[in-house]
Amino acid sequence: MPLLSSDTYTTDYIYALPQGRRAELIDGRIYDMAPPNLLHQELVSELIYLIRDHIRKHGGSCRALAAPLAVFLNADDKNYVEPDISVICDKDRLDEKGCHGAPDWIIEIVSPSTQQMDYGIKLFKYRTAGVREYWIVNPATQTVNVFDFEHEKMTCQYGFDDEIRSCIFHDLIIRFADLTE
Repeated sequence: MPLLSSDTYTTDYIYALPQGRRAELIDGRIYDMAPPNLLHQELVSELIYLIRDHIRKHGGSCRALAAPLAVFLNADDKNYVEPDISVICDKDRLDEKGCHGAPDWIIEIVSPSTQQMDYGIKLFKYRTAGVREYWIVNPATQTVNVFDFEHEKMTCQYGFDDEIRSCIFHDLIIRFADLTE
C-alpha cells in the first residue's frame, strides 16, 4: 500500500477521489486500497450475517456494518478508515456519512497488500482511538488474532478450526472453518 506522497491530506481529498477508487487516511497520510478477492468477500458476508443474527436474537441495539463504511476515528479531518466489519453499539456515533468515533468491534480480513496496515498501523490506531475489540483474520495462514482492548487482555491467536468467543458478545462463538467450507 504505497503512499501517494509525503504531503498531509484531509478527508476532503478522500471525498474528491474518482468514482471507484478507495483509499484510507491515517494521520493525514493516504493509503490506497486494493479490491478484495472472493474469499475476502465471502468471509465478510458470513461474519456480518452471524453477528447481525446474534444481535437480533439477543435483542441488542448494536449495528454490524460492512465496508465501505466511513469511520472517522478521531475528531479531526486527518483520519478516515473503512474497516471490513464495524460493530457500533452507540447509535449516536452513526449518521448518513458514517461512524464518528471508534466502533466497538472491528474485524479486518488480511490480504497480502494489507498485512502491514492491519497488524501495525491500524492495530495501534484502533487501540488508541478506543476500539474495544479488534480481530485480524488471515485467510493465508488460517489464523485469527483477537485483541481485547477494553479489558487490556493479552492477544490470543486462534486457528480457523478453533471456536472463537467475542469479547463484547460473550455468548457469540465463531468457527471460521464453518464459514469457509
